[in-house]
Amino acid sequence: MFKFLNFSIKFIIVTLIILVFFTFSTLWYFSVGLPDYKKLSNYQPPISSRVYSTDNKLIAEYALEKRLFIPIKSIPDKVVNAFLSAEDKNFFSHPGIDAKGILRAIIKNIQNISQNKRLEGASTITQQVAKNFLLTNEVSMKRKVKEAILAFRIERAYTKERILELYLNQIYLGQGTYGIAAASLEYFDKSIKELDYSEAALLAALPKAPSKYNPYKYPDVAKFRRNLVLENLKDNNFISKKQLNELKDSKLNLKRRKIEIVNEANSYTEEVRRTVKNIYGFEKLYSQGLSISTPLNIDYQIQALKSLRKGIEDYDRRRGWRGPITNKINKKNWKKKIELFKLDPTLNWKIAEIISLDANGIKFKTLDKQSIQGSLLLKNIKWTIPKKKTIQDKHKIGDIIFVKEENNNWLLKQYPKVNGGIVALDPYTGDVLALVGGFNFKTSEFNRVTQAKRQPGSAFKPIVYAAALEKGFAPNSIILDAPFVESQGVGLKNWKPENYGKKFYGPTTFRKGIEYSRNLMTVRIAKILGLEEILNLSKKLNIYNEIPELLSVSLGAAETTLISLTSAYAPFVNGGKKIEPKLISRIQDRRGKTIFQEKSIKCIGCDKFINDEIILPKIENSNKRVISEETAYQMTSILQGAVERGTAKKLRSLRVPLAGKTGTTNDNYDAWFIGFSSNLVIGVYVGYDNPKSLGKFETGSKAALPIFRDFVEKSLYKEDFQEFQIPENIYLTSLNYDTGTKAAAEEKNVITEALKLKDINNIDNNNLISTNRDDKIIKFRQFY
Repeated sequence: MFKFLNFSIKFIIVTLIILVFFTFSTLWYFSVGLPDYKKLSNYQPPISSRVYSTDNKLIAEYALEKRLFIPIKSIPDKVVNAFLSAEDKNFFSHPGIDAKGILRAIIKNIQNISQNKRLEGASTITQQVAKNFLLTNEVSMKRKVKEAILAFRIERAYTKERILELYLNQIYLGQGTYGIAAASLEYFDKSIKELDYSEAALLAALPKAPSKYNPYKYPDVAKFRRNLVLENLKDNNFISKKQLNELKDSKLNLKRRKIEIVNEANSYTEEVRRTVKNIYGFEKLYSQGLSISTPLNIDYQIQALKSLRKGIEDYDRRRGWRGPITNKINKKNWKKKIELFKLDPTLNWKIAEIISLDANGIKFKTLDKQSIQGSLLLKNIKWTIPKKKTIQDKHKIGDIIFVKEENNNWLLKQYPKVNGGIVALDPYTGDVLALVGGFNFKTSEFNRVTQAKRQPGSAFKPIVYAAALEKGFAPNSIILDAPFVESQGVGLKNWKPENYGKKFYGPTTFRKGIEYSRNLMTVRIAKILGLEEILNLSKKLNIYNEIPELLSVSLGAAETTLISLTSAYAPFVNGGKKIEPKLISRIQDRRGKTIFQEKSIKCIGCDKFINDEIILPKIENSNKRVISEETAYQMTSILQGAVERGTAKKLRSLRVPLAGKTGTTNDNYDAWFIGFSSNLVIGVYVGYDNPKSLGKFETGSKAALPIFRDFVEKSLYKEDFQEFQIPENIYLTSLNYDTGTKAAAEEKNVITEALKLKDINNIDNNNLISTNRDDKIIKFRQFY
């Protein structure tokens, strides 16, 4: 008996030694090459970067993973209790591994094997942190052992609160969301502090299988899983029996998160994204939780998009009906044709099939789930039917078309081939308040405001005239409007510019030359002034960097972007100072520290407070001056004249202080209008992406100006308009509009002219400014 007992003791000791040795050997083997758990102390999870409008509304997010980090102190008990009840009720008492949980899982899995059910795990929250942060998702015993070792180490190195914080901010909860803060917004459009136990339980139900329990796709399964979590909450004494019964009967009150005007602001936010990515790189933009503030005015942005689309559609309708998308009856591949069109949801167009037609109009049904039937009245489709043609000549049963309902009336739509852009900015700060880079962002992300380089045509002329005013010209200077010939070199034809309409008008005032956009006068001014002066001012205004020294540049023959040219008009409003267009006001990092801020205006003395003395702060504009205040106002006055009498007179009926200039290139390839009020500069461009003529008579006045007018009419109010400020050194006097000579205010054809002091004495001596001696002879010829 004694020998047996002695043997048993020795056997047990040897066995224990072997087990200890085996355990330590196993731990040592699996510990080699384990990731460094200490990096969790400095871990910063990838966070979404967000873009805000000027009134702090969220307009865009950029992220590889939808995640918002929230510290453990800000996480309410309801959420913590729900996740502990669902995932690891003994979290605050176990050392990283839950022995009771493992034993329970083993017993449960024996039953699952016998019933061919899925095996359950027994991972603690600490183990899940180890797996999610430091290991892979490989399903193997080797990974489970490594996970357990890391869990012990993590528990020794960090507090339970830090481990839980990492877990709740890292877990994947479906719908592309990571972490509880992002998931709460995605499923309920609430912050986690607003969640009740029912909602917190639903979030806690998701980590086990986010796709399987997705409440949007599988609400019944999600509700069943949520109720299991609620029962766990009751078992753990976090809620009462009465609360459990009430919560189990409650519906899944889901509410998708809405980001303000995501679609309307796509052109704007994409330009912001490109800019930030170029400055800080892809990784920082998509993972470092930047908060990007912009000067975007949402109301302006929405109206800019509507106005641009209306102008482009109006132009397209003038060009006539090009036919349906395809025909369902005659074309076998009609579905593929439809798939080519990626319509922006803000268009609110529907694809429809013509089911019948008669002399009164067209009947159709939409090709969507609703399959709405409607009618297109004859008055609304007349633009598609040429004279001496009938509805049946242009439309067939089975035609696939675009339709849109407006004011309880269905309209026929045609996808335009032409495109364009519009931009509105603050002339004092350069803040870009609205920017639309094209008709349909879904089809083309190319930005025709910032990326398209096109010839501005006559829209460039104000720069030439501003340079001339700086060098001694006056608004009443007389310039000859007559044929002009310039040699282009040996073997090349002479350059012979012409006015629109191919007419000549003889000696004409400087003012009239721009109000009526006279090419020959502009070229003569450029010749007298010298191209160098024009090019220097263009460079200062960032219109051009390098351009050929050709006189045709004065007529807008060199290419630039819409945003560059629009910004160049700002000095006319702000007293002669250059601005830089700004789409970003400020960028903050994840901790709220400002890492970028645009400052063109400073408040001197705003940080000081003196009781005894009244010292008012001063606003200082740090923008550089490029033209004098006097020249700036003279140009504004002349461009107001273009609205009153010249090429922009379609705006006159608005009866508000406006100034602007049309622009049209050779053969009507591009149409422009740049206009401004006392506090807003707006630029519009219309043209084909693959350059070709817009058509006869499709000038800046006809194709681009109506877009400007529509935007001003529908987004601004009477009180938004103020008279343009007149500098101290500008003198107003009555002059004859045609001759530029002194006239009495009561005389006919008299205007109030803005002159500099040096011009006052020359009012009656405004002789012809000539380019050569022959001009003095030509002066007396008639070209009317």
